Amino acid sequence: MEFTLLAAAATGAAAVWLTNRLRSGRISVDRPTDTIVGAAAAGLLLGRLAAMIGAGVNPVTNPGDILVVRGGVSTGFAALGAITVLAWTHRQALPTALDQLAPAAVAGLAGWHGGCLWRNTCLGEVSDLPWAMASTGTAVTRHPVELYAAAGMLLVAVLASRLATRPWHATGAALAGAGTVRLLTEPLRVSIAGGPVWWYAAAVVVGVAIVFGGQRAMRTIPPGPGSIEITPP
Repeated sequence: MEFTLLAAAATGAAAVWLTNRLRSGRISVDRPTDTIVGAAAAGLLLGRLAAMIGAGVNPVTNPGDILVVRGGVSTGFAALGAITVLAWTHRQALPTALDQLAPAAVAGLAGWHGGCLWRNTCLGEVSDLPWAMASTGTAVTRHPVELYAAAGMLLVAVLASRLATRPWHATGAALAGAGTVRLLTEPLRVSIAGGPVWWYAAAVVVGVAIVFGGQRAMRTIPPGPGSIEITPP
């Protein structure tokens, strides 16, 4: 078993728990940490299946390979699966449930990226900046790109928490913010083929659209008791 990978996942789960703990007075969703972690697990499964199929491996004939998470996970499908599970299980309480869960979900991503410290996978492209870091056994310094991503995700979590009282705003901000952080840090990662930037770009577009949709919904308030509604001829 890859214990460092498990430690990184545990760091993400701990960040989810801590964020929900700090915001407990503003969350009405039952067992929010279990809800987010469960949705993440479902998303991980979908992402792993998508990666296997994309690599030409049949999950039906090779079920044992599903557990080899280190072999690759499609982050786009994983995120899509997790969001779908959250939306479906709380479909009767949208958008309140998603808005309440969004800050902790992004904080969990921050914890996952910060878990690079346990996996020794924080570094990216070569850099001579004062805060650049070097791997053990080499003098070459590199961008601590995963720590950049962790810090960015934490800022997005704070923003989403501040917007949680406005319908759809926290959800949209979390989605757009997470996509933006990954887009900004992607060029600093060491990659042969490049990351799934179109997934991140789509997250930004959809997230911004959700925020604007929520803003429009807030302005469309039905007339209250005693108000006079004027209908044009």
